Amino acid sequence: MDTENPSAPLRVQSRIARKNHPAGPDGRPFAGVTHDHVRHTENFTVIGNDLAQHRELSLLAIGLACYIQSVRPGTAVDIKTLAARFPEGPTRIAAALNELEAHGYLIRSRERTATGRIVTRTVSCNRPGHRTTDREKAPRRPSRRRTAPDEPAPRKRLPAVPQPSCPAPALLQAAVDVLTGLRRRDPRLLLSATDAEHLAPGVAAWLEREVGPTAVRHALTANLPDEPLIRPAALLAHRLAAQLPPPPPFRPAPSPAPESRHPLQTCDGCDRAFRSAHPGRCRDCRTGHRHPHPEDA
Repeated sequence: MDTENPSAPLRVQSRIARKNHPAGPDGRPFAGVTHDHVRHTENFTVIGNDLAQHRELSLLAIGLACYIQSVRPGTAVDIKTLAARFPEGPTRIAAALNELEAHGYLIRSRERTATGRIVTRTVSCNRPGHRTTDREKAPRRPSRRRTAPDEPAPRKRLPAVPQPSCPAPALLQAAVDVLTGLRRRDPRLLLSATDAEHLAPGVAAWLEREVGPTAVRHALTANLPDEPLIRPAALLAHRLAAQLPPPPPFRPAPSPAPESRHPLQTCDGCDRAFRSAHPGRCRDCRTGHRHPHPEDA
């Protein structure tokens, strides 16, 4: 009788989870809860799982906290009003309110009104402690100035355009003429005076690089999209900068024509040929030297 049974298990073993609650063909378990939820789009309240699954609050306290978070601000949530609303008595409701207050979901304080009446002010918190921790640690974002309904929205800045090396007034006026003529090719390219003033230096940089006005118009209006142009000036500014042609090759200044130099003259003293604008004596005869000298330029 005192012999041990070697086939007996040493301790009780739990069954495998799949054997405890086996799933059916559709993947849903036969036991336990399954959810058939519909997404709410109106008349709903967001409740955190830290409250719904709180391990220390009673079921009455959890349900009462969900109700308080769902009502509108200003709704009475005192013991008498809640006892008239729910079947639980005032004692159980008071105990549930004390639980919520102890865990930080309710903050109750007594205040005196201007008329001298004492009232109880109740603050419902969906995340206890967030007022003293999260808000102080979170960096403050700079406040944005809100425009009045009749105030126009701030204008977006246009992209930068190339600048000419010599912004002469005549060159800038020629650039403005090119821009104002774009609407004849495409009505969507109607520009304001401010946009034309911003784009004119970019067109002047093209004209300065020996690109004719016709070629500039073709580069700005070719292959435009078919949809409406929301910001035509921004599109033109991008094309002026992205498609800017290289500067023209360097060409030396032409030398003066031979006929522009002084003609040959015959010296009255030695019959020597020299260049001068007027007839007379050469330089040697004028200075008294007879040695050969370079021709007078």
